[in-house]
Amino acid sequence: MTDDRITNLEIKLSFTEDLIEKLNETVYKQQQQIEFLYRELKAIKEQASSSGSGASLKDDIPPHY
Repeated sequence: MTDDRITNLEIKLSFTEDLIEKLNETVYKQQQQIEFLYRELKAIKEQASSSGSGASLKDDIPPHY
């Protein structure tokens, strides 16, 4: 009886460790994506602030005019 309980606990522990490892990998990948998107957004903001006379895109004449 005790051996069965210990075996079941070891099995559960093994699955739990595997799950934690997968979750850790997922969190790491998401953090990398967040950092990439942050750098992209920062570059776009810098480009937008340095690329103009302060005019808004709404003020531009559409190409069909």
